[in-house]
Amino acid sequence: MAIKINWQPAELAWIEENKHMVRSAAHKLFCETFNRPDIKLGGYTALCKRNRWHTGRTGQYSKGSIPANKGKKMPFNANCARTQFKKGHLGGIAKEIIKPIGAEVVRADGYVYRKINNDLPFHKRWRAVHIMLWEELNGPVPDEHCLKCLDGERTNTDPNNWTCIPRALLPRLAGNWDATAYDDAPAELKHTILTVAKLNYEIKRLEIK
Repeated sequence: MAIKINWQPAELAWIEENKHMVRSAAHKLFCETFNRPDIKLGGYTALCKRNRWHTGRTGQYSKGSIPANKGKKMPFNANCARTQFKKGHLGGIAKEIIKPIGAEVVRADGYVYRKINNDLPFHKRWRAVHIMLWEELNGPVPDEHCLKCLDGERTNTDPNNWTCIPRALLPRLAGNWDATAYDDAPAELKHTILTVAKLNYEIKRLEIK
């Protein structure tokens, strides 16, 4: 059963007057001023809350406030340094599943990807191998262009198996204009389908101009 605290009028007036102080500091000063070692911080805080004697602080930084650690470098002290993860540290499941730089995987889209670094962001750690090999011979893929697999086998990363085409050509090669989809066509028809698609694309582009 909680023990009822007897507060004197002078004490209550003092607490209300100093409500804006940090609670822990105000409680300590109160106990020293009125010789009240029996008053615990919890009881002091509860009294303030009951009477709505709020400090006025929200716990948030207001605009223009300067953080206490501004200009300081981590770690701030020896304890921080002792418990801080070292650069490059890996633990738990990450240590078990991480792939080394140079590793290659075939993803759900059918393309082969190679790990090129361990930096952030994560999606830039891997790059399509067919693009890397093609660019080594031809330079960067131009804007609004992409590489199209010629034999339909996406794991074949030989640069000669890829051709650079406008991205706008992809719907035509997907069979969206009542034509046979390039990837589904027999090998002997692929060249013809690609040539016709390029021709129709150029005709449409010139008509728009």
